[in-house]
Amino acid sequence: MVTTRGEARAGTTPPASIRLPGIVLGVGMGGFVDGILLHQLLQWHHMLSSTNEDRIGVKYYNPHTVSGLEMNTLWDGIFHTVCWLAVLLGLAVLYARVTHNRLRVWTSRVLWGWMLVGWGLFNLVEGVLDHHILGIHHVHAGDGQVWWDIGFLVLGALLVAGGHLLQRSGRPLDPDAPAGSEGRRT
Repeated sequence: MVTTRGEARAGTTPPASIRLPGIVLGVGMGGFVDGILLHQLLQWHHMLSSTNEDRIGVKYYNPHTVSGLEMNTLWDGIFHTVCWLAVLLGLAVLYARVTHNRLRVWTSRVLWGWMLVGWGLFNLVEGVLDHHILGIHHVHAGDGQVWWDIGFLVLGALLVAGGHLLQRSGRPLDPDAPAGSEGRRT
């Protein structure tokens, strides 16, 4: 049985948890949604596109100039590289922990719940750090930008809460058990 708390079944080795790979996958996927949707498709912001004055030694680059757009594109690429590495790491850990019946794992509420938790954690950490503490960019700069930034944090909190509830509602999952067998809550 794959658990999130590492409980052992009587007389057996505890199965590997899918909490960590789920959260890491969620962080990477959440970063990709942010980068692809907000940076590239909507073009609301880039990594260093804030119009604020220089704070804590971070230089800002105006994305409406060629040199500013070049620098922001570079940092957006670095951001996407980190997201890609998070997804690869999450997949590697999941692969190492689940050796049989992977389809059952990929369709489980437990894994998808933990992935939503990871996406929400991405939003909360990135939102507090980049939007509020460092101020290097905002979700949607201009009038009402604070409300966009707060909405991003609220979405993150809802993803964490919803993901937690989803994974708790999942059926016990043991990829090594025969189909239809029951185990303890994951």
